[in-house]
Order: sequence, then structure tokens, then C-alpha cells
Amino acid sequence: MMATSTNSTFSAVKTARALLIGAALVGLSACGGTKARPQADMAASKVTTIGVNSYLWRASLDTVSFAPLLQTDSAGGVIVTDWYANPNNPGERVKMTITILDQDLRADALRVAASRQVAQGGGWVDAPVQAATVQKLEDIILTKARQLRRSSVSG
Repeated sequence: MMATSTNSTFSAVKTARALLIGAALVGLSACGGTKARPQADMAASKVTTIGVNSYLWRASLDTVSFAPLLQTDSAGGVIVTDWYANPNNPGERVKMTITILDQDLRADALRVAASRQVAQGGGWVDAPVQAATVQKLEDIILTKARQLRRSSVSG
């Protein structure tokens, strides 16, 4: 009984949405005139041909481009790098996982995780990653994503 009620409610919501959209389109079609129509905003925060926000995706790939990629999944929004050792500090290496959780360009649509290892006794030993490091990486990605969006709007 509960499933039927939920299905009929869902159907009613869909019908109401369709009617509202139809009414809005009819109203807009009456708005004629000689003025040029404004162009659609192709840089909207949800523009995507992949499963996640395209600006966050491109900014994430660009930000971690210094490290070799182990896995990328644009539909699921996951980027995993392989271990990367800075040539200036070969006794330490990092590995990052970036997850884009939404199609919106928002700070909470991005999650960054990092692992760090240091060379010790001929092998690699796990070491802590400072929270500020992960936060800085998230900030860099968000800033780049916003810049990409701005350049799409003005371009």
C-alpha cells in the first residue's frame, strides 16, 4: 500500500512539473518583439556531459597532473593517483584520491583524501598527512573550477 501511495505522489509531482513547464513555455512564446534573444548560459554550474560537475572534474585533473594517474572514472567522479615522490624530496611520497560527489559546483561536492609514506629502513612506512595539506588541495581545485566556469561565461 505504501509503494502505491509513493508512486502516485511521484506521478502527481511529475505531472505538476510538466504542467508548470508547459505553462511557462506558452507564456514565453507570447513574448515576441524585435529584440535579440539572450543566449543561454552554457556555463551554468550543472553543465556536464559526464556524471559529475565538469568544472570540478577538469580542475581536479589539472591540479594532480604532476602525479601519474592510477584510475579515472568520470561517470563516478573518482580520480586516483599513483604514488608520487617529489624529486627534491625523494624520501617521501604521496598518493591522492579525489572524489566529486555532485553535478553542482559547490565546495561540499568535492572530497580529497591523501596518503603519505616516508622511506625508512629500505622500505616505505605510512606517515600522517596534515589536514591543512588536504584542505589546501581542495581550495586549489575549487579555485580552478571557478576560474574555468568564469572563463566559460565571459568567453
